[in-house]
Amino acid sequence: MYNHISTNFFNDLIDSLYPIRLGIIEDQEWDVNDLRIELITVLKSNYGIVLDPIVVADGFFTLIPEIKASLDEDVLAIFEGDPAAKSHTEIILTYPGFYAIAAYRIANTLHKLGVDLIPRIITEYAHSKTGIDIHPAAFIGSSLCIDHGTGIVIGETSVIGNHVKIYQGVTIGALSISRERNRSKRHPTIGDNVVLYAQATILGGETHIGDNSIIGGNVWLTESVPANSKVTYSTHVERGILKLEKAIA
Repeated sequence: MYNHISTNFFNDLIDSLYPIRLGIIEDQEWDVNDLRIELITVLKSNYGIVLDPIVVADGFFTLIPEIKASLDEDVLAIFEGDPAAKSHTEIILTYPGFYAIAAYRIANTLHKLGVDLIPRIITEYAHSKTGIDIHPAAFIGSSLCIDHGTGIVIGETSVIGNHVKIYQGVTIGALSISRERNRSKRHPTIGDNVVLYAQATILGGETHIGDNSIIGGNVWLTESVPANSKVTYSTHVERGILKLEKAIA
């Protein structure tokens, strides 16, 4: 289903950035040129790309230190955000959230360099492995913590700030619009230091979740929330009828 040379390049790059994935504990130099040639081959073989593969590959590898720094921040955010995590190594080797974020960071860098299809192949491959669907064109700030992760959807025009924590089943999605409007901002903006609990659904390009807010589990939002808010749905049974109450604090 997926273009294997694209997904092989992604896995080879992650293994080079984090050699512990290969069982290599000590630091070692890795051959950038081999990976550069691999990326050039990927770019040349994918669907009539009109960009110069050498220029794209050279531009990409100048950004590798930034990608690695961002991923290190994500690892730290997951470690600090999940009490079950025993070490950074455990996160790198076993956490689907880290794998999906790594795919996104690499794919997003290629997307910003003007590459179209290959970023989608990489993130959809990670989606198939983790159940986490992140569009490579989304904007995600630093220190993202994805906990558990299965079922998360982050749409193409989503904007996510720094130090955001997202639990399983969260959808940051679009309201239904005509295809003629597909270039508009269709997905929400999530501010800094926001927590999105399991199964929360946040929709619409004009929906903004303010900084330092908490969105509770199973919340459905199509309207903005000011900074420092807490949005929950509490349930109680009255005469056999389940009622939902929305609370914004």
